[in-house]
Amino acid sequence: MANLVAIVGRPNVGKSTLFNRLTQSRRAIVSEQAGTTRDRQYGKCEWCGKEFSVVDTGGWVVNSDDIFEDAIRKQVLVATEEADLLLFLVDTASGLTDWDQDVAKILRRSNLPVILVANKVDNNDQQYDAMEFYKLGLGEPQCISAVTGSGTGDLLDLVLEKLKDAKPEEPIDLNTPRFAVVGRPNAGKSSIINAFIGEDRHIVTEIAGTTRDSIYTKYDKFGFDFYLVDTAGIRRKNKVTEDLEFYSVMRSIRAIENSDVCILMLDATRGIETQDMNIFQLIQKNQKSLVVVVNKWDLVEDKSQAVVKTFETAIRQRMAPFTDFPIIFASALTKQRIFKVLETAKQVYLNRKIRIGTTKLNEVMLPLIEATPPPSVKGKYIKIKYCNQIPDTQIPTFVFYANLPQYVKEPYKRFLENKIREHWTLTGSPINVFIRQK
Repeated sequence: MANLVAIVGRPNVGKSTLFNRLTQSRRAIVSEQAGTTRDRQYGKCEWCGKEFSVVDTGGWVVNSDDIFEDAIRKQVLVATEEADLLLFLVDTASGLTDWDQDVAKILRRSNLPVILVANKVDNNDQQYDAMEFYKLGLGEPQCISAVTGSGTGDLLDLVLEKLKDAKPEEPIDLNTPRFAVVGRPNAGKSSIINAFIGEDRHIVTEIAGTTRDSIYTKYDKFGFDFYLVDTAGIRRKNKVTEDLEFYSVMRSIRAIENSDVCILMLDATRGIETQDMNIFQLIQKNQKSLVVVVNKWDLVEDKSQAVVKTFETAIRQRMAPFTDFPIIFASALTKQRIFKVLETAKQVYLNRKIRIGTTKLNEVMLPLIEATPPPSVKGKYIKIKYCNQIPDTQIPTFVFYANLPQYVKEPYKRFLENKIREHWTLTGSPINVFIRQK
């Protein structure tokens, strides 16, 4: 699992700019106005062959200064509860503030490793201005400029060094499926997990994970044998009064990264919303298998096939181009189709492990490719002569060997993926298609 690094600090110190720099993206909106970031941003950072997850904790826009200060405090507390490492960002241009000192007090009491980052150091003279941050008692400030990228290389080296010291997780059986129930707040995650576990809790055994709480719960009844990856529905309620959306995203990141199959909960009374799509994108980014459960189906009055079809069409349209996943209409409260959810998740996991013989793959795919070859580019014709599946990969991965692989575009790769899905059962599982020089 990739480690989780959270960027914390008061508003307008450059958290979103640093997030964009580390993830090499422009997803987080950057503005000089304090509190621009309201939605929590999540991304991946790769440095020296190592990968870790980054969360921009965002600003909190509230008119009252008192509420503002309290919200920032909650933000930092949630981050210390969930992250493996914190980047505490301060602003060299504006200097040390009372808010910085309040955040530092929280961080000093936590057992979490913290890197103090002095941002907006745009020249050598400003490095001396960063020395006042020694007062925070968090060690030497790392001077960077998130805008220009100055100093970020040294910062990333230090991040990797700190993450090496993170407590490793207890070993688990990697041959046992890992299912995670994820979704936005109030979608029914806790209810469906309680429905899975039921009253016979002696069958469920917890396995110690990180210092925060257990990560995996072993489930082995009714013929099933899998780990239920920890989400908000299983973990003990901590003593933090947290922001629900932020807490949900932090927990979802961990659950998704630790799982093989994600059970995405949707609320039948509200349909598919932006937060659902954000979590779906996390699932796709991490290449996890997917089962969509439309929960609270007992509250829908019209359960006709026409309504079911409308629901399914709307969900697949929003999640396109990946549409080959099962959708189950269930109710965690009445336990309607709960057993089917587990059966489907198990089958999706098996689809993820499918192995197609090279001979059979070529027998099916090469005639299809010959009938619909890749479009010619600049008068050059692309010929695919051979294909095979790479063994021992996380998800089914196929390589097609061509004379001019650089000219094969994404639409044709999707064509190849769709043809593979037509002939083999890969429902719910993502697949990789690569074009290589023959």
